[in-house]
Amino acid sequence: MQRFKFMYKQFLKEPLWFKILVLTTLIVSIIFSSSGFPTNVQSLGKLAAAIFFCTYAIKMRRIVKVSVAFYVLAGMCLYVAWDRL
Repeated sequence: MQRFKFMYKQFLKEPLWFKILVLTTLIVSIIFSSSGFPTNVQSLGKLAAAIFFCTYAIKMRRIVKVSVAFYVLAGMCLYVAWDRL
């Protein structure tokens, strides 16, 4: 629980453009990943998720294990987005 509080406090300290980018990509990835949308729109949701994970991978580059995990997730999202097209 303390780790979540720390991440939340860190998020509040970020610049406005970072908050907007992260929240927008998260919301787009959640909305467009629904099975009610066509395949090409679902791939847009996966691409937004990849941008989200890559943004946090760059942000967490000092913690190597976490950064690598985010890069792997971003790569998987890119593969799924590309495969859906």
